[in-house]
Amino acid sequence: MLADRLLRHVLSFSLKDIRLPKGVGVLDPFNGEHGAEVRRIVTTFHRRFFSDDHPRVLMLGINPGRLGAGSTGLSFTDTKRCESDLLIPVNGLRTHEPSSDFFYRMVRAAGGADAFYSRVYVHAICPLGFVKEQPNGTAINLNYYDDKALETAVTPFVENWLRTLVDCGMRTDVVLCIGTGKNAAYFNALNERLGLFDRIIALEHPRYVMQYKARNVESYVEKYLAALEGCW
Repeated sequence: MLADRLLRHVLSFSLKDIRLPKGVGVLDPFNGEHGAEVRRIVTTFHRRFFSDDHPRVLMLGINPGRLGAGSTGLSFTDTKRCESDLLIPVNGLRTHEPSSDFFYRMVRAAGGADAFYSRVYVHAICPLGFVKEQPNGTAINLNYYDDKALETAVTPFVENWLRTLVDCGMRTDVVLCIGTGKNAAYFNALNERLGLFDRIIALEHPRYVMQYKARNVESYVEKYLAALEGCW
């Protein structure tokens, strides 16, 4: 089953052999403070929505942030939406992420979680996130493309991750890229080298929509739905 293949993949990737730039740490929800809970959530999610062998269209974000996939292990899913939309209880942590708010408005408009995930698999171009240590001792979220040395270091990891993900049972005629700027530029260049997908559709990132285009949220939901409709 697709669920079994995906779980073997998403619960096993590691950056242990990658030399990261100084001051950059890995945001790995599977091996953090709530690692056991995250693995339970991710396993439950895959068993519930992917216990079949139907190929999915991939929808790929950037990399996990602390309040979304960094808390639940599920892309664009904070603990609030994990419980309300996926009906998976979360123990020991609570997060609210504006990107997740937008994303699940779109999922509901697409018919709800069951209908949406029967056709789509959502993850990230880089499946692990990063943090950057600050002079005052705090750490902030870091995207893989925010530091050129980091981007270069993780690219072999990303290439292997994407090849294996596609081999799990994903459609290759089309892929949805979440992020129209640097994420799309990196992904397009990567795909030119790897030749994994025939067509890439780039969509505005939910964080951008919620932060800068909040008055037009519904129009962006419609844009996502139209892109999805064009995949069927």
